[in-house]
Amino acid sequence: TPRVMIAAGSSGSGKTTVVCGLLRALARRELDVIAYKCGPDYIDPMFHRSVLNTPCRNLDLFFSTEDEVRTLFGERSASSDIAVLEGVMGFYDGLGGTSTTGSAYHVARAVDCPVVLVVDGRDVSLTIAATINGLAQFRPDAHVAGVIVNRCSKMTFALLKPIIERECGIKALGYLPNDPALALESRHLGLVTASELPDLQEKIDHAADLMEQTVDLDALLELAQTAPALDYEPTHTTPLVSPSDAPVIAVAQDSAFCFYYEESLEFLRNLGARIVEFSPMKDASVPPEADALYLGGGYPELHVRELSENTSMLDSVRAAHAGGMPIFAECGGFLYLKERIADIEGDEYPLTGILPGNARYTGKLQRFGYIELTAQRDGLCVKAGDTYRAHEFHYYDSSDNGSSCHAVKPTSGRNWDCGVVEPHLFAGFPHFYLPACRPMAERFVQAAAEYHASHRSAR
Repeated sequence: TPRVMIAAGSSGSGKTTVVCGLLRALARRELDVIAYKCGPDYIDPMFHRSVLNTPCRNLDLFFSTEDEVRTLFGERSASSDIAVLEGVMGFYDGLGGTSTTGSAYHVARAVDCPVVLVVDGRDVSLTIAATINGLAQFRPDAHVAGVIVNRCSKMTFALLKPIIERECGIKALGYLPNDPALALESRHLGLVTASELPDLQEKIDHAADLMEQTVDLDALLELAQTAPALDYEPTHTTPLVSPSDAPVIAVAQDSAFCFYYEESLEFLRNLGARIVEFSPMKDASVPPEADALYLGGGYPELHVRELSENTSMLDSVRAAHAGGMPIFAECGGFLYLKERIADIEGDEYPLTGILPGNARYTGKLQRFGYIELTAQRDGLCVKAGDTYRAHEFHYYDSSDNGSSCHAVKPTSGRNWDCGVVEPHLFAGFPHFYLPACRPMAERFVQAAAEYHASHRSAR
C-alpha cells in the first residue's frame, strides 16, 4: 500500500491539523484512505475517524513487536489506495523519553514508510535547514523524504522552499498559513475530543481547501508510492465461544467514556464476544442483554454532575456488580466506580461507590507513561504473577488506587501498587491494548460467557 507518515520535531507542531486536512483532501480525490496513529493515543484517532468515517488504528511498538505492527498495518491497509500515519510527540521521542523505542521513527522504520516532516515556518529562514537536517540525519534510516512548512505565508515559503531543497536535498511539498481558523482546542489531556467541536468539519474542510492550494498533493502521492512492498504474516484468532453462545460486552460510550483502542474492541469480537454500546450519562440502565461491562477511559470529570444525577444508571451498575457481572474498568471507568469524584472546580459528586475512595484533579500528570503491570492476586482477567504492558495518562488521582497489582516504569524503574482485582472486577488507572494482553482478554470474554450461560434461563 502506498503510505506516508506525517511527523514533527515536537508536540504542538500541527501534525493533527495537517493530517486531517490531508485525509479530507485525499478523500475528495475519491481515494480509499486509511489512517493510523503512532503510540498510545485515543484522541487523535477520533479526529481521523471524523474525517474518514472509518476507524483509525494505533501502531504501538511498546505493546506490539515489529512483526505484529507490520501485520496489523498490512492486513488493514491491503485494500486501500493510500495509508496516512500520524507520528507521536517528537519524531525520535520514544520509551521513557530516552530512547527511540516506540517512537514515530521506530514505526516508520518498521513499516518502511516515507516520512514528511511538519516544521514551523515562523521567524526563521536559513536555520530551518539546520532543523530539518538534524531530524533527517539524526539516524541514518530516518526515511525523511519531504517537508510541509506550517504557520507560514506564501511569501515566506517562496523564500524557504529553495533553501530546504538546496541545503537538505528534501522535497519542500508546500505550506499551511498561520490561520487561527485551523486551530484545534486543547485541554489537560491534549486536544479536546472530536465530538466536542461543533465546527470540526468546517475546520477540516478549511484545512483541506488550503492544502489543495498550498501543498503539492501529487508530489506527496508520488512519495507515498515509493514505499516498498511489505512482508507480513496474516493472523487468525479462534473464537472462544460459538456465535449462538456469544456473550454481550456492554461498552460505555459517550462524552464521558470514549477512550478505547479500536483493536481492543475488535479483538474481543474476534474472541467471540458481541459488543453493544451504552451511555452512563444518558441511559437509564445497563443494557438488559449485557453479560459484562467495559468502562473505558475518557473525561468523567467534565460530566460528573450528569453522571451523578443519573441515579438509575448508578443503581443498575451497582446491581450488576452485586450480581457478579464481570466489570473491566480503565482510568475514567475506575473513577466512575469510586464513592465520589470532584469536578475541575473542586465540587464533589457521589458516584457508584463500588470502590472506596474519592478522586480529585491534581493539576499535573500523575504516573504518566508506559508501565509493566504484575498482578498480585487472582481475579477477573488475571492470575497472580501475570505481567502485562499498559500505560497511564491522567491528571486525576484517587485517595485509594488499590493494591492488587504492582506497576514498574520500564526505563526509570519507578514503581507503585495500583488496581483492584476481585473475582468479577478488574479496575485501575492503567489502560490496556488488549491484543497485546491476550490471556487477559480471553479471561474477560470467558467470564462474560460463563455469566451468559448462568443467566440464560432467567432472560
